[in-house]
Amino acid sequence: MLILLLGFAVAGLVTLLVIRSAHKHAHLTADHDLSGPQKFHAKSVPRVGGVGIFAAVVAAVGAIAFTAPEYLWMSVLLVACGLPAFGAGLIEDLTKRVSPRNRLIATGISAGLAVYLLDAAIVRTDLPGLDWVVAFPIGAALITVFVVAGVANSVNIIDGFNGLSSMCVVMMLMAVGYVAFQVDDRFVMLWALAGVGAVLGFFIWNFPAGLIFLGDGGAYFLGFLLSELAILLLYRNPTVSPMFPLLICIYPVFETLFSIYRRRFLREVSPGLPDGIHLHSLIYRRVIRWAVGSRSAREITRRNSMTSPYLWLLCMMSLIPSVLWWHSTPVLGFFILLFGVTYVSLYWRIVRFRSPRWLVLRR
Repeated sequence: MLILLLGFAVAGLVTLLVIRSAHKHAHLTADHDLSGPQKFHAKSVPRVGGVGIFAAVVAAVGAIAFTAPEYLWMSVLLVACGLPAFGAGLIEDLTKRVSPRNRLIATGISAGLAVYLLDAAIVRTDLPGLDWVVAFPIGAALITVFVVAGVANSVNIIDGFNGLSSMCVVMMLMAVGYVAFQVDDRFVMLWALAGVGAVLGFFIWNFPAGLIFLGDGGAYFLGFLLSELAILLLYRNPTVSPMFPLLICIYPVFETLFSIYRRRFLREVSPGLPDGIHLHSLIYRRVIRWAVGSRSAREITRRNSMTSPYLWLLCMMSLIPSVLWWHSTPVLGFFILLFGVTYVSLYWRIVRFRSPRWLVLRR
């Protein structure tokens, strides 16, 4: 619990300092583009929330040096492996010149380093054929790099509204920490708690007021940290089902895969192009009825923040069964399929202006 509180305090303080000094660095750190298809804020805001989160993670290494020195070297390596992912994202936040491809490559490098230095590799999947691939070290490494880069990118994709991706990551890390506690994996549990504290320290300034954004640096680093902890939990504990990491991340992962399908096959455009019809964008425009109301900065921010709880509930649909049946591959597989069906059904109802009545917010 101490490491959670430390992460919360450090991230909260550093993030506050970034916000308070924004007038000095806004020309580098603020998001001045308010016109893009995925822009739902009313004024320029610093998008370097990852700085406070990363500072909290570094502080967690110091705390582990005193409270659990046997995990110090692994902790140092974990944070060091995440530097390429965080660095590429932060440079993009500051310069707007790092392409999505290069950010994915940097995250892949982070994942490769973790495979080499921490043995954080996917070596079992419970899927015929794929288990044969990961039985070979090179196959396991390639699949792991692909998965980590994909999860990191998916966390960045759902980072569209105040508190959306950060709270989802908090809940996912809590699920990882709970299962780590169940199997007595103290290292993963400590780092899950450190991650929860760090993200909550950012969250209090991001939701609901939207005073700072996570940014690519924060999103890619959190995606890396989440996926690596889930992979380490799986690698170090044979009783944990390989479907557990997939189910806890299924919301951002399915959002990404569905967006690729929608853009490539339905709209026949490049999957890398941004658009404004992600599920969270549709909920903002068609479920939050206030979207047609006042255009004042206060009301836009309010509508922005009111969107996120809908997606938190969607995320919880996968997290609850994941922590109840973390050891059962068949049950977790069933809930993965159920989530996919639910997501697609919900998406098509909203996109056709037939939102379920229980979703519609009325004044």
